[in-house]
Amino acid sequence: MATLTKILCALDLSEHSKTVADYASMFARMSNAKIHVIYVAPTMTQYTGFHVAPNTIDGFVGEIVTGAEHAMADFVNEHFADMEVESEIVIGYATEEILSSATKCGADLIIMGTHGRKGMDRILFGSVAEKVIIQSNVPVITIRPECPPVA
Repeated sequence: MATLTKILCALDLSEHSKTVADYASMFARMSNAKIHVIYVAPTMTQYTGFHVAPNTIDGFVGEIVTGAEHAMADFVNEHFADMEVESEIVIGYATEEILSSATKCGADLIIMGTHGRKGMDRILFGSVAEKVIIQSNVPVITIRPECPPVA
């Protein structure tokens, strides 16, 4: 029988993250699982070939990480206050980092949001959620922005 001991909750710290957190909390409470929350900051290394100084890119990414650390701490305190939660901010490509973190923390389930992009947006930006679903060794639950929060 499948059991849940650790849930990886991948967030982008947008408004939609509250709903994703609600679902992660619900599953954790139902199964007495621990939650590992991750935010992936973009690496931006692809812009070094456009005559952008690497130290400028590093500074920008550093500011993103610092802001994300504060936002994550506030978010976890607000949405997972009474639960056993670990959180991490990493820099890289979202799909790779989410899958790597799931493996490292021993997640039995990944819960993440999806932007629900369609048409040209999907072609241009791709879908991190879709890539995670395809490549993950554990079940993945995706929450669309239109989903109402768990009551």
